[in-house]
Amino acid sequence: MVEGSLQLYFQAYLLVALVCAGMGVAFFVADRRTPSSRALALAFAAIGLSLWLHMVLPQWFDVPLWLWRSFVAVDGIAMVALLQWIYYVRATLPSAALRTRTGDTLVRLGQGSAAVYVLLGVVAPAARDAHFLNALALDGSPHHLWFWAFASPVLVSSVSGTLSLLLLLNRRPDALEQLRVFAMLLAIPLLGASFALPPQWAPISLLLGALVFLIGAMRYHVEQGRRGEFMAQFLSPQVADLVRRHGLEGATAAAKMEISAVCIDLRGFTGVTAETDSEAVLSVLREYYAAVGQVAARFGGTIKDQAGDGVLILVGAPVADPEHRRHAIDMACALKSLGDALSAKWRASGLDLGVGVGAASGTVAVGVIGEGGRREYTAVGNAVNLAARLCAQAADGDVLLAPDMVEAVERSGDARFEAVATPMQLKGLPGPIQPLRFC
Repeated sequence: MVEGSLQLYFQAYLLVALVCAGMGVAFFVADRRTPSSRALALAFAAIGLSLWLHMVLPQWFDVPLWLWRSFVAVDGIAMVALLQWIYYVRATLPSAALRTRTGDTLVRLGQGSAAVYVLLGVVAPAARDAHFLNALALDGSPHHLWFWAFASPVLVSSVSGTLSLLLLLNRRPDALEQLRVFAMLLAIPLLGASFALPPQWAPISLLLGALVFLIGAMRYHVEQGRRGEFMAQFLSPQVADLVRRHGLEGATAAAKMEISAVCIDLRGFTGVTAETDSEAVLSVLREYYAAVGQVAARFGGTIKDQAGDGVLILVGAPVADPEHRRHAIDMACALKSLGDALSAKWRASGLDLGVGVGAASGTVAVGVIGEGGRREYTAVGNAVNLAARLCAQAADGDVLLAPDMVEAVERSGDARFEAVATPMQLKGLPGPIQPLRFC
């Protein structure tokens, strides 16, 4: 009967070890480029390996003491990695919204306690085995000094991580991130308790903790995937990666940045809209937006607005780009070529449409405005207004560049542009300007 119970425990621990290790692999495969996901993958892989080393391997052969000493390091890796995940999640909130010092100190305190636990396990492996692991199944062990020597750093790590997560929740992080945070808050006591629970309950506690977190993590990744598909229509790959690493709030925090703005819109769109059925108009817009989005992504641009037939693209925000002027100029030329091709296609089908492009550069204020579910990433400054004004003045197949982009054109030896013959007086500007025109 006893041998049958041991075999059952062995099978239960093996199953839970495989589940945890599998979760680690899944988290890594799902999002290996994000530091928080890599930390999470390491944590659960280490939990699975720890179970296998402590509960499964000894069933196969007698583990020598020198090797047994090293097993505690895997527990420490799991604890440190889980706390590091908390640290990375906290880092996705901009510092203006989160006082990081207290929460980050708690994380480091927890990781230091994990190191103490590892040190104790190396120094006194027999005491850890006799008085701490599965201690609640042993009479008198919970009252033994060695039990509290090992239990204290585990409790400190668990409480530190919990308090750090609660501080994060108090600042209302991204709604998707809250899913994983709530799931981890529920999982931490279940994972921590598994150290001392009797062998018939420890794997159940571990499995419940892992599954609770898995449910929250799965929902997080599904919604992140949907959000990513949506954002991919507007954001360059660099910006999408920034959002993955720092969260939406962190990636779009308010700042002043040196950028270039490129504006493109259709010529003749109002007349075509009045004379053409709505389905044909929508088909034109879908084709136009998709093509412009591909060009913007190619040059690292972020689509800020799609309003009617106009598109505003930012180069250099939210990811800084020291060559934003050069990239914006190349993008404007690519948009002209795209516009020429689309115009020829549309005119062949009876739709008299053309494309004009304007671009300008300068320092602007960028950031997210709005509250609740209605938020918008905005850029405010003369460069944005000037790009829109130049775009409005650009004829079909025309590209107009603001004077502040002259240096970038001259530095590159770009012969595609020349100054317009007559200076232009644009609405909202104090005096006339002499932009460059594609020739």
